[in-house]
Amino acid sequence: MHLEKNFTTLQILLLMLGLGLSLFYASHQILTGDQTQMLFKGYMAAYKDVWINYGNAASAVGNVPGSMLTYVVALPVMLFDSPWSPMLLLIFLHLVSYFLLDTVIKDIFKADIRLVFLIIYWLNPWFLFENILYNPSYLFFFSALHFYSAYKQREKSSFWYSFLHMLSIGLAMQFHYSWIILSIISLYLVYRKIVKVNWFGVVFGVIVIGISLIPYLQAVMQNSSITKHADDTGRYIGWGGVHVYPVLKSFIYWLRYGSFFFPNKLIMSAHFDWISSVHMVQLILTYLYKALVIAVGVATLYFSYKANRLLYDRLKGRLFVREASSSKGEWLLLYVFGALLGVFISSILSPIIFSYWHLIIVFPFAIMPFLIYFKPYSKNYLKKFVLFTVSYFLLINIMGAIDSRKYDIKVNYVNDVNAYVAKSVTVSK
Repeated sequence: MHLEKNFTTLQILLLMLGLGLSLFYASHQILTGDQTQMLFKGYMAAYKDVWINYGNAASAVGNVPGSMLTYVVALPVMLFDSPWSPMLLLIFLHLVSYFLLDTVIKDIFKADIRLVFLIIYWLNPWFLFENILYNPSYLFFFSALHFYSAYKQREKSSFWYSFLHMLSIGLAMQFHYSWIILSIISLYLVYRKIVKVNWFGVVFGVIVIGISLIPYLQAVMQNSSITKHADDTGRYIGWGGVHVYPVLKSFIYWLRYGSFFFPNKLIMSAHFDWISSVHMVQLILTYLYKALVIAVGVATLYFSYKANRLLYDRLKGRLFVREASSSKGEWLLLYVFGALLGVFISSILSPIIFSYWHLIIVFPFAIMPFLIYFKPYSKNYLKKFVLFTVSYFLLINIMGAIDSRKYDIKVNYVNDVNAYVAKSVTVSK
């Protein structure tokens, strides 16, 4: 009861902490080809009215379809001319994603598990490490919208929620090819009869998405090379299913998302040269830090496995039975299984071996089995869990923002963007 009364205060404080970390990350991001592709498209539109109606180049196929990656940079810059404008939009979408997810979580769980979710989602280094201007960073919003709109159709059909559900898939398609996972989840929910679809809303959503893709289709008609990868890798749709490792690696990422075993680009690139110029000091601190993050990561992988095993035990025998779920908690677990099924099928179809960002769209769902797993232990361990996890996440996030593969304390995002735009956009013909 004490937590129920103080939850809103705790929520605001932790949300503010996460926002502060988001801004800290964003201000020290290292510009690479991922960001400059988006910056070039956005600033060419904002400064020169040249709209590039296709997205970033993908790993083994052509450019992502659609104009959205241009819009999310160009429109904020046109509204307020600052490199911070598109970043603030991204951070805002991250915040909206939390509230969409929390709306469902608070309808299923009490305040203790809501607090656990707030911490392991909003403050999670897997999540905050994506405060960088590239296309996978936007996927959290579409994942949350997909989850929220599906839950709203659990008991009755709705034109607008069916429309939003289709929009979450169709717009995600214009950011990253992992949109296919959301569509697989939807197909599974319909097959399982645990959503009530309004087909008029679905059709309207398809029409709106189709209209949004018209500029892209016109661009393809003028230049068909944007649908192809620059280098012919010789791979094909279904390549992942022929080889065992791509599928196995995808399942490992699922377990890692639910643990504290964070991406190597975050935890394995620290050098501590910002603390001391003495090589021996740097070396000692580096080994101590890596020993800590690996030990915690491996230990929490065990709990991630246990949580997913509990999911299977709860659903065993009913995974493909075509009947409505009997409870909100079961619906949640079935949705999570749909996401896992999406990971499995997409890894089979993929022409590449996935890296963590290729599957980051399922991160919000991969942490949800832990909510069910932790629930019986909440009364005795909640305070210890909160203190340890917040403290540990704070350490990892600060390290990630100042000393990792994507971020550096010596880097100034605004200065680097202004220099890039001056060189590549304002002087381009």
